[in-house]
Amino acid sequence: MHKSSQFSLLAQRRFAPFFWTQFFGAFNDNVFKTALLTILTFEALNWTTMDRAFLNNLIPGLFILPFVLFSALAGQLADKFEKSRLVRYIKLLEIAIMLLAAIGWMRHDLWLLIAAVAGMGLHSALFGPVKYAYLPQKLAPEELVGGNGLVEMGTFVGILLGEVLGAALVLYQPWGIELVAGGTLAIAVAGWLASRAIPVSPAPAPELKINWNLATETVRNIRFSRQNRTVFLAMLANSWFWFYGAILLAQFPLYAKENLHGDHGIFILLLTIFSLGIGAGSLLCERLSGHKVELGLVPLGAIGLSVFGFDLFLSSVAYTNTELVDIRAFLQQGGSIRILLDCLMIGLFGGFYIVPLFALIQTRCDPTRISRTIAGMNILNALFMVVAALLAMVLLGAGLSIPQLFLVTAILNAFVTGCVFVAVPEFLIRFRAWIVPGR
Repeated sequence: MHKSSQFSLLAQRRFAPFFWTQFFGAFNDNVFKTALLTILTFEALNWTTMDRAFLNNLIPGLFILPFVLFSALAGQLADKFEKSRLVRYIKLLEIAIMLLAAIGWMRHDLWLLIAAVAGMGLHSALFGPVKYAYLPQKLAPEELVGGNGLVEMGTFVGILLGEVLGAALVLYQPWGIELVAGGTLAIAVAGWLASRAIPVSPAPAPELKINWNLATETVRNIRFSRQNRTVFLAMLANSWFWFYGAILLAQFPLYAKENLHGDHGIFILLLTIFSLGIGAGSLLCERLSGHKVELGLVPLGAIGLSVFGFDLFLSSVAYTNTELVDIRAFLQQGGSIRILLDCLMIGLFGGFYIVPLFALIQTRCDPTRISRTIAGMNILNALFMVVAALLAMVLLGAGLSIPQLFLVTAILNAFVTGCVFVAVPEFLIRFRAWIVPGR
């Protein structure tokens, strides 16, 4: 029987409003954060006398912090309450946060804007458990990989477009600040309007009693997840991807400037190529998996992450240009296409790696605790990203170059994912069966 393409979901009410709601959320997060970081980079003296390096680390940190603090509460709320209504409340919160940010923009009040950064982190932390718990309720098992692929594609495209638009709008003279203030508020409203069409999604555990002690609930959440060994290791493997990605993406601005000797456009080019790779890999998962949860794609993705991470090191070392270049001049340099191909393939294989892991967690965890399981994973993701930032700081401070950091990350990826596959042999069994059908 012919199985419909995942793109047909974009025309269906059970998926499309949810897809656009999450897309606008990711888009708005990155328009706002990038605009703020850009203005602090290029016009810092008009806003504050504080150290720019400190602010450039404080702002992403404040965005991640709510994931650690509030994900356990968010998971409980998503399991206890009907999801479409909960999403609408979360999107109203986003509108309120963007109103606060608009006041900060117009008054040049940096601390209001920093408060809004933390608020958007809270918004994303609350939405995360709903985001991945909604899909198994509305999609058939054979649609789950395709649906997750679309969501991952939408998320990374939203991040990319948000970063490009945020950087472009805020420096547009003389109305950049006004455009960002009005634009982020309009995007928040668009997300709320999309959320109003999400169909009812019943709560799996309406009798749940909320534990307001965030610390004990966080520990209990992760402890419960450990009872299902396969799911817990899949959660760790998922968090490892965010570790890998956090190290890679955090280096792109300085890598583009100091190693590739490019202007800001080269950074945007690297980010664009990587995001396109993630989107393509996420979408290809449905076709490669045969419309089922195919764990064999996870080892394939892990292999690609290490191989092309290693080759990014080699191609970076081989790059010899020392003159400042824009995008056109960069593309004419020897080795530039190889560097871009490495970034594209890292994103592509990252999509192969991450999408089946999401589907595995969604289908094998306790259905009455799926949101709390996703919340536990979000906590682990945040912690892994913090560790990634600390490790990168330590290694770069010890004298490693950025290409050498890429090499270390590729080697660590081979070691960590190898340990996961040894602990859960099903991944390698399915990989062999996928490579040689019929085995």
